[in-house]
Amino acid sequence: MEQPLWSPNEQRIENSHLIKFLRFSKLDHENYHDLWQWSVDHSEEFWNNLWDYCGVVGEKGDVALKAPDKMIGAQFFPNGKINYAENLLQKRSNDPAIIFQSEIGLEQTLSFDDLYDQVSLWVQVFEELGIQKGDRIAAYLPNLPETIIAYLACASIGAIWSSASPDFGAQGVIDRFGQIEPKIFIAVDGYTYNGKEITCLDKVEAVTKAIPSIEKTFIIPFLKQKPDLSSLSNAINSNDFLHSYQPKEIEFKRVSFNDPLCILFSSGTTGIPKCIVHGHGGTLLQHLKEHYLQCDTKENDRVFYFTTCGWMMWNWLVSALAVKATVILYDGNPCYPKIDSLWSFTSKYRSTFFGTSAKYIDTLRNHNIKVGEIFDLSDLKIITSTGSPLVHESFDYIYNNIKSDLHVASISGGTDIISCFVLGNPISPVYRGEIQGAGLAMALDVFDDHGQSVEPGSSGELVCTKPFPSMPVSFWNDETRAKYEKAYFSQFENIWSHGDWVEKTSHNGFIIHGRSDATLNPGGVRIGTAEIYRQVEKIDEVFESIAVGYDKDGDTQVILFVRLKDNLKLGDELKTLICKTLKAGASPRHVPAHIIQITDIPRTKSGKITELAVKEVLHGRPVKNIESLANPESLKLYENLNLSA
Repeated sequence: MEQPLWSPNEQRIENSHLIKFLRFSKLDHENYHDLWQWSVDHSEEFWNNLWDYCGVVGEKGDVALKAPDKMIGAQFFPNGKINYAENLLQKRSNDPAIIFQSEIGLEQTLSFDDLYDQVSLWVQVFEELGIQKGDRIAAYLPNLPETIIAYLACASIGAIWSSASPDFGAQGVIDRFGQIEPKIFIAVDGYTYNGKEITCLDKVEAVTKAIPSIEKTFIIPFLKQKPDLSSLSNAINSNDFLHSYQPKEIEFKRVSFNDPLCILFSSGTTGIPKCIVHGHGGTLLQHLKEHYLQCDTKENDRVFYFTTCGWMMWNWLVSALAVKATVILYDGNPCYPKIDSLWSFTSKYRSTFFGTSAKYIDTLRNHNIKVGEIFDLSDLKIITSTGSPLVHESFDYIYNNIKSDLHVASISGGTDIISCFVLGNPISPVYRGEIQGAGLAMALDVFDDHGQSVEPGSSGELVCTKPFPSMPVSFWNDETRAKYEKAYFSQFENIWSHGDWVEKTSHNGFIIHGRSDATLNPGGVRIGTAEIYRQVEKIDEVFESIAVGYDKDGDTQVILFVRLKDNLKLGDELKTLICKTLKAGASPRHVPAHIIQITDIPRTKSGKITELAVKEVLHGRPVKNIESLANPESLKLYENLNLSA
């Protein structure tokens, strides 16, 4: 029988929030899966209990769930009143709320008292400008304390927040913010990446000229204390006005549980980004569940996630303040000035929680970095990984080279739900290559093409069969909900189809094989791209790879592109090794028709590789919304290839 890589000890289990919640709920379930089943079968009771266990500030109202049988139309706490920011700013003390460091060593620490006071200043600014409930505030900012401050100030008064990171080009920002028509635009004068200063004011000018709804632009000085704003109309340096306000008590505007909190955007690689609206209550409750019960975050823990404020993991990270934990921010290149810089940062600030992308772990593994031998990670309790599947070998790498006594929680969800469908839990074993299980009260299943549940060991579509609080409130400018319904409910009636191609395991865990819209279909057999990557990237010479389907003669050919290490060249011997590895480790169907060496792989701003963009280029079709890519120039490498053989 397969042995787990890690199991929590009795003390860790006994002290976990999950066990305390079980007792709070007067339950006697013996394992996580039984608790999950109860939470799915008794969804209203679960969310009611969670509200009380977490000490949510607000009014629940008299109904926990309206229309529970309808995925579109269900409403949690429809008579409830709540404010997201009020719940994040409950703690008042000198304990650190935010610790920030940039890649070039700039540091800042804010206590919970400091954070509250700074939020109150921005609340006064917004109120003086006449910003009201429902108005939009858009931010074009790095991962700074000021970004969190402005976000919480926006939420405090019931306005709607949206943010993008400053590495987006002007058109990418316009494509996003132009749809939601913000009144306030908060931007940065510039940022650093890989040790270089990158100015943003020209892009800020282009955005403000293109979006007429913007009434006021605030510039957060980062590169210079006094940036030249003469080219910007209605723009002001934040340093020039905040000092004229004095901190005071915030009068939080409690809004309906399902009122909009923020607007997130889809990656937009297949069209203009969708504007996904998330609510105050659903976002808060779902994040509280994941921080408290799934990740076992405790007061004064130090939670770090490597993210930008253009990715939903930023919103998730900020919510750790509701647990009264310290949020740790890093801005810049995670590998600057050294590949292990994030670990120096993690050790220095004694992080208990480290969150990153699977690709970052792959990079460390490919460079054989012995993190645990170099840095003191005695405070570290959990690593979470997302953005793409964490392959089996990366699990091995973490336990062998980072820390052996560690809860490794691969997680997956997305912008669509501002949270996770599948993730870890602190009382169950971790098995190699597996996500531990479904999130509590998330009625997940895996369906075949006919809408039937598949057996463990088989793959299919990840679906959710019952409503949950962090479903989008709506899409912006989608009054008939036609876009919303098409995005999630067109495949199976009244069932959320998430677009992930996954496998259930005998441990009630999950293995994600890639996006279902990027699965490959050679000979009519569906193959997840992650199955290919896992085998190919075992090979020492291969740094990373991307596989796409190429339509030819009524069938699909698998085309594999590989980036090699150390300036190696792809020869027949290596091609043969790749094919043999895929055939032995996966199946003959996984063997590509062509293997092509490439020097770069296109990826989104959040680091996800984009198979669909490559597929469009191979077929001579335009890639829509190219601004969503971090490295759009890489697409030229895939043009005009001879795939006729």
